[in-house]
Amino acid sequence: MRTYSDKTRESDTYSLPDVEIFELTAREVAEHDEELIYEYMKRHEFRLASMNSAARDRMFDAMIEEEGITGGWFYWYCFPGCLPDSSPMGPYASYQEAEEAMREENDNDA
Repeated sequence: MRTYSDKTRESDTYSLPDVEIFELTAREVAEHDEELIYEYMKRHEFRLASMNSAARDRMFDAMIEEEGITGGWFYWYCFPGCLPDSSPMGPYASYQEAEEAMREENDNDA
């Protein structure tokens, strides 16, 4: 869902929402961590993960378990139709917690 980092901009006709809040599973979080994937693919048991879906699934299962990766709610800054301006920040337990954290961050920036 899209929202504004500054609630006062919502009433501005020419303003666009600049934050997206979304939910990711633990698997999706692991799939976004390119450095961790690179490290795990160096391991002998996962050397075929780029060519074999079963090996890839085992690799992601190991990453989630060994690294304690969890899913949840995240936010990042981006305008509609554009690539994100930041990395995903989170995870948070709920949409509301992610939105509150984003608002707190923006209050501290002012």
